[in-house]
Amino acid sequence: MSTPPKPVRVLRLIARLNVGGPARHVVWLNQALAANGFEALLVTGTVPAGEEDMSDFAAARGVTPLVIPSMSRELSPRDFATIWQLWRLMVRFGPNIVHTHTAKAGAVGRIAGLLYRYFTPAALAGRPRRVRFVHTYHGHVFHSYYGFWKTRLFLTVERTLARLNTDRIVVLSEQQLREIRDVFRVGNPDQLANQFIIVPLGIDIDDLRAAQGAGDSLRDELGIDRDEMVVGIVGRVTSIKNHDLFLRVAARARGLARFVVYGDGGDRATLERRATDVIFAGTRDASRIYASLDIVALTSRNEGTPLALIEGMACGKPVISTAVGGVVDLLGRVEERVDENGATFEIRERGITAASDDDAGFAAGLARLLREEPLRRRLAEGGRAYVEKTHSKERLVADILRLYRDLLVQDRGNADQP
Repeated sequence: MSTPPKPVRVLRLIARLNVGGPARHVVWLNQALAANGFEALLVTGTVPAGEEDMSDFAAARGVTPLVIPSMSRELSPRDFATIWQLWRLMVRFGPNIVHTHTAKAGAVGRIAGLLYRYFTPAALAGRPRRVRFVHTYHGHVFHSYYGFWKTRLFLTVERTLARLNTDRIVVLSEQQLREIRDVFRVGNPDQLANQFIIVPLGIDIDDLRAAQGAGDSLRDELGIDRDEMVVGIVGRVTSIKNHDLFLRVAARARGLARFVVYGDGGDRATLERRATDVIFAGTRDASRIYASLDIVALTSRNEGTPLALIEGMACGKPVISTAVGGVVDLLGRVEERVDENGATFEIRERGITAASDDDAGFAAGLARLLREEPLRRRLAEGGRAYVEKTHSKERLVADILRLYRDLLVQDRGNADQP
């Protein structure tokens, strides 16, 4: 009797399972791998104080992460311990594919992977361990996060690892591809044609369908009249999301709408003390949040492909955002450039954009959106159709499974694929 082939083992690493798109992304993928015959292990660090943990989200989908407490978001001497622990884990687990997500996990995971690949007696005979490394950029830290020297350090590390130990680099959009590969010159010059792959973010659209009256009940809780226009921003309350811009826009648009911040984070207390006409509502169920909103806003300084905009579009809400990162691909081509009294914004196929940190332009675009119901309806309908076609969870899973199988075919043929 022949021995059945061993399942392909995938080790997935992410720095922390905090509230946001990357955490959902990795949980969905691990859940799908198990259903498709892979043996998958998700490894994560700890969620810092002030941020919401998504371990319950993972558990509800049958995913139990292995937590390495020393793996944190910031640079730390404990990173050496993390690399050592990951190397030992790789030796025990024997992955065929290591897939890293986010900057810190990508760095420590691929450094540990170099040890795993080459720290074996067979390497002396020219036969290092056969394992493929994939890294996903959900965003990047190459501007707007840190000071000059820290940013240069991160960029040097990313460029080095892309050359030494990354078989595939996954980006979320054409804009992100241009930034990472062409502007910041990350990648192996000898493999650029095949090293990068675009895999747009996916979401569980069914999970966002709210029960009848869910939006009204949330408005009632927050003291918002049901006939008022409500503009909301959804996500971590942290500096890169630039909630300060949201507060400035709210001050300019006072009387036109109610403004709500959904989410928590380290900057919440400071911003809440400064806010006058903005409600800070914390973390709520996503389907209730979007059902309660008329317009979804995003004010980030840097983004990959923002989950909040995709979710808002899936729920049929018009969106307005700063024109950063993958936002420009998500919202489509510019249909009209508007300059009103020196304030500039752009009406795109599926939303409105303004320049980063431009409160005048953002407020002018928002006022246009609030005034014109036909414009809101057109953008909302276009956005929902686009997300349903391009950003489903099922499409995400299919793309990643295809990527893995293509890598395995290169190594050992089709015989023992799951």
